[in-house]
Amino acid sequence: MPKKRSGGGLSPAQQAAKFLGVSVLAGAVMAGIALPAVGALGLAAKGSVESFDELPANLKTPPLSQRTTILDADGGQIATVYSRDRTVVGLKDISPYMQKAIVAIEDSRFYEHGAIDLKGVLRALNKNARSGEVSEGASTLTQQYVKNVFVEEAGDDPTKVAQATQQTIGRKIAELKYAIQVEEELGKKKILENYLNITFFGQQAYGVEAASQRYFSKHAKDLSLQEAALLAGLVQSPSRYDPVNDEAEAKKRRNVVIQRMAQVGAVSQAEAAEAAKAPLGLKVSRPKNGCITAVDDAGFFCDYVRNVFLNDPVFGKTKEDRARVWNQGGLTIRTTLDPQAQGSVQQSLKDHVNTSDKVAAATTLVEPGTGKIVAMGQSKPYGTNAKQHETVINYSVDLAMGGSNFGFPTGSTFKPFVAAAALEEGRPPTQSYSAPFEMPYPATVRGCKKPWVNDKSYKLENENESEVGPYALKDAMAKSVNTYFVQMIEDIGMCPVVTMTDKLGVVQGNGEKIPEVPSSMTLGSTGLSPLTMASAYAAFASRGMYCTPVAIESITQKIGNEQKSLEVPKSTCSRAMSEKTADTVNSLLQGVVDSGTGQAAGLSDRDNAGKTGTTDERKNAWFVGYTPNMSGAVWVGSASQEVEMKNITIGGQYHALVFGGAVPGPIWKDAMTGALSGKESPSFNLVDIPDAQDRDEDKGDNDGNDDGNNGDNGDGGFIGGLISGGNGNGGGNGSGGTGDTEPDPTFSTPEGFIRGAGTGPGGRD
Repeated sequence: MPKKRSGGGLSPAQQAAKFLGVSVLAGAVMAGIALPAVGALGLAAKGSVESFDELPANLKTPPLSQRTTILDADGGQIATVYSRDRTVVGLKDISPYMQKAIVAIEDSRFYEHGAIDLKGVLRALNKNARSGEVSEGASTLTQQYVKNVFVEEAGDDPTKVAQATQQTIGRKIAELKYAIQVEEELGKKKILENYLNITFFGQQAYGVEAASQRYFSKHAKDLSLQEAALLAGLVQSPSRYDPVNDEAEAKKRRNVVIQRMAQVGAVSQAEAAEAAKAPLGLKVSRPKNGCITAVDDAGFFCDYVRNVFLNDPVFGKTKEDRARVWNQGGLTIRTTLDPQAQGSVQQSLKDHVNTSDKVAAATTLVEPGTGKIVAMGQSKPYGTNAKQHETVINYSVDLAMGGSNFGFPTGSTFKPFVAAAALEEGRPPTQSYSAPFEMPYPATVRGCKKPWVNDKSYKLENENESEVGPYALKDAMAKSVNTYFVQMIEDIGMCPVVTMTDKLGVVQGNGEKIPEVPSSMTLGSTGLSPLTMASAYAAFASRGMYCTPVAIESITQKIGNEQKSLEVPKSTCSRAMSEKTADTVNSLLQGVVDSGTGQAAGLSDRDNAGKTGTTDERKNAWFVGYTPNMSGAVWVGSASQEVEMKNITIGGQYHALVFGGAVPGPIWKDAMTGALSGKESPSFNLVDIPDAQDRDEDKGDNDGNDDGNNGDNGDGGFIGGLISGGNGNGGGNGSGGTGDTEPDPTFSTPEGFIRGAGTGPGGRD
C-alpha cells in the first residue's frame, strides 16, 4: 500500500497516479471507449461523488456580462456601468496576431487535437511526476473556456467562484466532459472567439476588446504583434504580469509569448526579433464605470435610472431577477434627459450655489403631458468623497429611488393643491375669507374618515401684521396668506385635498401618504421631493392631466452578438382636475410671478406661473413653476435640516433671510431660460378673475396695492419690500417694505403636525 507523506498529503507517486487516472480517462474518452462509473476512484465533481456519465449532458452557458451604456434623449453617452467591463466582438473584429498569440502560448496544438490533448497530458504527467507536485497543467484552450464558463456562472458569489476554480480531480472531469460537448457543437473558431471574449485580462477588463481599450485605447482588431503578445501573456496571471504596475515583468512575459509564436511558426524569427525590441507602447484608459463618470453632472439622474431598473417589476418579478439582468448588462438605455436642459440646470446651480456652502440646492425639470424627466441636478457633486462635499443622496427623488429619508417640507408651494381642490368642489375663483393676521386653528376640520380636533388651542399667524383680510383667492395666492388657506380647508374639509394630491401623485419622500392634519394639508409641513412637486405642477401646465414621471425611453439588450428590445415603464396619464380648474390655477399662479412673491423668478419672454415656499426657521426654501411645456421645482436647504438660512452666504451672496423668491426663484428662472431657449412658446388658457376692489379701497396705502395701473397687482408694500424695499407705482413703500429682509414665520406648531425631515408647519411665501 502506498505511503502518505508525514504532512498528510499524497506522495509523488500517488499524485502521479491521480494524474494518470485522468490521463487514462481522457485517452479512453478520446478513443470513444465506454466507461464504467468512476465513483470508486473518489473523483468529486462540484463537491459530490458522481460518475462521468452522471454529469449533466449540456454545459450551461450563461450570457456573458457586458457593459451597459446610458444615453441621453439625443443619443449622447451619459455613462457606462458594468459589473464586468466587457464588449463581445466577433473573431473578424479581433486581430489575427491576437488569435495566433493566445493559441501559441496557451495551446499551440489547438487546431490539431480534440477537446483533450493526450500528448499534453502525458508531457505534464512526466514533468509533475519528476517534480513531486502538479507544476504543469494540461488543459486545452477548450477546457480553459469551460472553466471560465463556470466562473462566469458563479458571478460575484465568492463561494461559487471558489467551487468553480478549485483544483480537484472532480472539476477536471467536469471540464473534460463539457469540453468534448463544446468541441462537437461549436468548432475551433467559435471556441477561440468565445474564449477571447470571456477571459479576464486584468485591470477590470474582461474579454479582448475591453483589454485592448484598457491598455492601448484601441479596438482589438487593430492590435499589433507586440500588443497582442502582451495581452496573451496576461491570461496566465493578470496581476503578476500587469504592465501598469510592473512594466519590466510584463515585457519579459510579452517576449516569451513572441518567442513562442516564432517557435510554432505563427510569425517569422525576424518579426519576433523586431517585436521583442519594441517598447510596451501603453496608452492606458482608466476604467470608467458607474454614475460617477456621468457627463454634464448627470450622476444623480444616472443613479435614478439604475434605481428605476432595480425597482420596477417590468424588468423582473423580483429584485433579485432585476439585479441579475442589470449585472449581466449589455444594455443600451435611451433616457429622457435633454442635454440642453441638463446643462442649463447645472449652470444655474453653479451660478447661485457653491458646492462648499452650508446648504444645497436641487432642481428637477419635467415635460407636462408626457411625464418625461428632462433634467435633474444638484449643487453637491455626485460621489463619496465628503471632503469634496460629494454625496450619493439624490435630493430630487424619494427614498426608494436613492433620495433623502423623508423629502423636504415644501411650505406654501403646497397651497395650489388646496386651491385646486376647492375649485373642484365648486368654490369660485373669487372666494373670499376674513383671513385675519392671527387666528386659532379651527376647532375641528373634517377628514376623510375622522375629523382633526384642535385640542391644544394651536394658533397660526400671517407673516406680517399688515396682512389682514378679507382676502379673495387671487390676492391670497399672490401674497401666500396662511390664514386664508387654513380657513379654506376649514370650509371644504381635508378629504378634497387628499383626493387632489392622490390624483397628482403627491406622497411623502418615504412613500407614505400625506397625513390628514391642517399644517400638512395647507402649509406644506410634510417632506416631499422636487420630482414629486415638478410632476404635480406639470398637471396644471397640461390643463389638468397628470402623468407619472418617466426616465427611460427605450432599452436594447445585447446577448452575445444579438440584440433584443426590452419593455420599459410607460408614463400613465390621467385627469386630475378639470381643464377649467387647471386654467384657473394657472391664472392664479401667473399672478405670483407677475407681482407676488415670485417676481424674481418670472420669465419675460413666455407665459409662466409658479409658487414660492419657505418653511419654519428658514430651513427650506422652494420655487415650483412652469410654462405650458416645462415644469420645474427648486429646493434649497440643508439635507440634515439643521441649517437656518438666516445671515447666511449662498453662492457668494449674503442673505439676511432666505425665502422662496430670493434664492430658489432665480435658480429656477435661469435654469428654465436656458432649457427653453430656442423652443416654442405656447400660451396658457387664462381665466379672467375679477379683482377684489373693495379690499383695495379699505386698505389704501397700507399694503401698497392701490396701484393706478394694476389695482391689486401693484408690487409695492410688503411684497415689493421683499424684492427691493418697495416700489409700487401707486402705493409707496407700504407698511411691509423691509428692504432685503422678511419676518420670520411666527405661527405655533401643533404637536404631531411635523412629519419627515421638517421642523415647522411650513411658511408663507
